[in-house]
Amino acid sequence: MPRDAMTEKTERHAARMAKKKAVIDAHIAEADQEKGLLLVLTGNGKGKSSSAFGMVARAIGHGMKVGVAQFIKGRSDTGEEAFLGRQAGVEWRVLGEGFTWETQNLERDIATAKQGWAIAQTMLADPTLQLVVLDELTYLLKYGWLDTATVLQDIAARPPMQHVVVTGRAAPQALLDAADTVSEIMDVKHAYRAGVKAQRGVDL
Repeated sequence: MPRDAMTEKTERHAARMAKKKAVIDAHIAEADQEKGLLLVLTGNGKGKSSSAFGMVARAIGHGMKVGVAQFIKGRSDTGEEAFLGRQAGVEWRVLGEGFTWETQNLERDIATAKQGWAIAQTMLADPTLQLVVLDELTYLLKYGWLDTATVLQDIAARPPMQHVVVTGRAAPQALLDAADTVSEIMDVKHAYRAGVKAQRGVDL
C-alpha cells in the first residue's frame, strides 16, 4: 500500500476510534450507580455454571467472600469444587441428589429442594457474603419444587451490595424480569451428542 494511502487509512482509523472512545466514555460516566446485581445465566447451551464459577474466581481475586449453593448436582468430585471450594472465604454447599430421573422419588426431590433453599436463605441473609451463586436453581422453579414468588422475595431482601447469580435452563419469566443482567447460552454443537462422555477439566 502506498504511503499516502496508508496514512489516510491510519487517520480514518484514529478518527473512528476517537468517536467510539467518546461514546464509550460517556456511557461509563453515566453508569454511576452501585448496587448488588441479580444475574441470570440460562439457555440450553453449555457453560452456564462455568461462567458463574468464573465470577467466583474473579470475586476471590478481589478478596470477596462467596457462597455457592448447588441444587441439582449431587456429586462433590467436580474440579470447580475441588479448587474453588477450598479457597479462603468460600462457602460451598452441594445440596442436590442428582436429577429427578436419577432419584425417581418426587416427594424426596421436593423435600431436598426445600432443605437446600433453607441453606440458600442463610447465604442470602449473610451481609459478609458479597457474591452468592445459586447453581441450577431454575430447575427447582420450573418443576414447582420451590415457589418462585417466595424465592424472588428472598433474593430481593438480600443485603444491598450482595450480588446473586442464578444458573440453569428455562428460567421463568418472573426471574428474568427481576434480573439486572440476563445471558442466554445458545446450544450450537455438543460433543455429548456425538457419543463423547463428560470430560474432566471441561465438563467436570
